[in-house]
Amino acid sequence: MKAGRRDNPRIAVIGAGAAGTMAAIFAAASGADTLLLERTGDGGRKILISGGGRCNILPAVLDESRFVSDSSPHTLRKMVRSWPLREQIAFFEREAGIPLVEESASSKLFPASQSARDVRDRMYALARARGVSMLTNAQVVDFAPDGHGWRIELEGRDPLRADILIVAAGGLSIPRTGSDGRLLQVLARLRHAIHPTYPALTPIVAAPSPFGALAGVSLPVTVAARSATRSSTASGGFLFTHGGYSGPSVLDVSHVAVRSLEEDRRATLTVRWSDRDAAAWTSALKPQGTRTIVSAVSEVLPHRLADVLIVHAGVDPRVTLATLVRGDRVRVVEALVRCELPWTGPTVAEGYKKAEVTGGGVALGEIDPQTMESRRAPRLFLCGEILDAFGPIGGYNFFWAWATGRAAGRAAAEAARLL
Repeated sequence: MKAGRRDNPRIAVIGAGAAGTMAAIFAAASGADTLLLERTGDGGRKILISGGGRCNILPAVLDESRFVSDSSPHTLRKMVRSWPLREQIAFFEREAGIPLVEESASSKLFPASQSARDVRDRMYALARARGVSMLTNAQVVDFAPDGHGWRIELEGRDPLRADILIVAAGGLSIPRTGSDGRLLQVLARLRHAIHPTYPALTPIVAAPSPFGALAGVSLPVTVAARSATRSSTASGGFLFTHGGYSGPSVLDVSHVAVRSLEEDRRATLTVRWSDRDAAAWTSALKPQGTRTIVSAVSEVLPHRLADVLIVHAGVDPRVTLATLVRGDRVRVVEALVRCELPWTGPTVAEGYKKAEVTGGGVALGEIDPQTMESRRAPRLFLCGEILDAFGPIGGYNFFWAWATGRAAGRAAAEAARLL
């Protein structure tokens, strides 16, 4: 580990995940002495488990309106637009040496190697090539202003001092990867406004579930979640689990359900099980011949699901279309296009164990959207999941990490140059 000097001041980066590693890469690019602090023994564990071990590194197409935040939409847009998608793609392919391929069915970009470890390792290699030093098993428990710089307290180690500090410590999601949100408390003590945190992109629990027998059944659907104060709709994969519901469509609306637990009335979750609307289903199920209703519905939906939905509507699946009465047809159509899913959780604690990201965090108004520098403390920069914003499944949250990490690293390097 190199010693910091006044003519080459040290920048310390807390957290060697996506945002922190990107910040370190750009901080060191100007020659500033940069130290990357990582709580675990290896780092980048969320990168390693992302995309089923393949790492959905970016979306192929970005819709900035899909980011969720309690902060100013205008400030959020400034941060999202600071590093356009095409420029991020070019960085990974040309500078990081990570060729990307598109999974056309999902509009996601993956490394050509289909290896999340390859992404993590190549990012670390680029950081080292630019002069970044890394200290692992370094758990930061506190930091505070120290003269013109920062004093960083480590568990079981001597304190460190840095001229400039970048905090990319993540949130509370998937704590087994080394992320516990502890440093949000430190930032609150430094007078930063913190929006309440909550699990986001997390499976929904139904205990007991009337659909438990469908565990393992998956299909593309449209899910809507509506509470007294929020709503969200998403289309994509849906998966029945033994304990409830998962899949991208469910994860993308889960924050509405989780946050409604704090309100007087829980959110409603409804599903349209196919592209067909009520009119199309009504036409498909009109009285005709000896064909059964379950046979007609199974043309579009998995047979097991069709059977359960028809029974759920209070209709015998073996009834023929010719004898299906209007009231029964109306109830079946309702179950096919606006099926309400019962749900019970998760609790906040349970949700963080499987949540892909943390909602809430440091209010975006607390930092300069161009530089990511704190408005509360000079030479303190914040980036990544610790900020109050997240996007849907599909590479959006890596996009956010890369963009905010780059902005923080570049601005920290400029601040170091002026010291």
